[in-house]
Amino acid sequence: MMITVHKPGLLTTVQDRGRTSYQRYGVVVGGAMDLFAYTCANILTGNDPSAAALEMTVIGPKLSFEQDALVAICGADMKPTIQGEPVPMWRPVYIKAGAMLEFQSASHGIRAYLAVSGGIHVEQRMGSRSTYLRAGIGGYEGRALAEGDQLTWGRSTSVSMAIRRSLLEWDGELQHADQDWSGGSYIAARWSISPWVLPRYEEHAQVRFLPGPHHGMFREESLTDLEHGTYQVGAQSDRMGYRLEGKRLMLRERQELYSEPVTAGSVQVPPDGRPIILMADRQTTGGYPVIAQIISVDLPLVAQIPPGGRLSFVRVDIREAQRLLLEERRLLAAISASVRMRVQHA
Repeated sequence: MMITVHKPGLLTTVQDRGRTSYQRYGVVVGGAMDLFAYTCANILTGNDPSAAALEMTVIGPKLSFEQDALVAICGADMKPTIQGEPVPMWRPVYIKAGAMLEFQSASHGIRAYLAVSGGIHVEQRMGSRSTYLRAGIGGYEGRALAEGDQLTWGRSTSVSMAIRRSLLEWDGELQHADQDWSGGSYIAARWSISPWVLPRYEEHAQVRFLPGPHHGMFREESLTDLEHGTYQVGAQSDRMGYRLEGKRLMLRERQELYSEPVTAGSVQVPPDGRPIILMADRQTTGGYPVIAQIISVDLPLVAQIPPGGRLSFVRVDIREAQRLLLEERRLLAAISASVRMRVQHA
């Protein structure tokens, strides 16, 4: 069970849901930037939702499969192909041994996820297989993938096996119906996640936020600028944080703050007034004032904004943030149940 990397792409790493329960020791959580797309890819392959997958950024890799594999590709459209034939996204795909899966530059977002049934198998570090590049831990030797690397995957679940059987049965029906049918390098499911529920990755996204713990320390004009202005994602943005360009956000008066715990989506404002959105590889604590907290369901949209892209902030209350979170959880549960139902009745 081997995947060989022929071209690594711009930045391809192994990621899961991250290292939880270690922040008190200063260990970064990390994990997939777009947790919605990552989770969908795992659901579509019958994996545990926290199985390790490949996160591909801006330009995808070129990979060959030595054995048959069940995969799913979700997130930004990197125009995946096998032997020149387009591979559909947001659905299970059975790849046959010897096939070459190739990705191009991303459109409609910048990050895509490739899940393989059984999950990418690398050594766990502190309960996670995620790659944290700055510390060189986790993933594949603590780094991004490089040409010549070889990855393996783990044992498939019963749901994964059922999805495989349903695709192979359909493949057999096609061969029986057409005597001249010559096979192919992959079999894609006839069904997919409905496009009506998929996120819209846009270069100008509206993201919802709650007031941060230091919201009241900022000038009124800065609070107005936050809610009614537009900010551009700077070129220095990365998995640790998105640096924003726009109107500067200023405190009513300068204050020294104690370092406090921070989380994904915290919008910090350093002394220069240029806000920073903390992302997956954020530090565990920070001493800059936090003006806002982006709600968790909108973080995947932020993760897909390219450098140079723009975002606007929309304020919501805690009840709305909780409602949206529950709605997302119900949606993922419905997708999982639908996958199981389809393979049970295939």
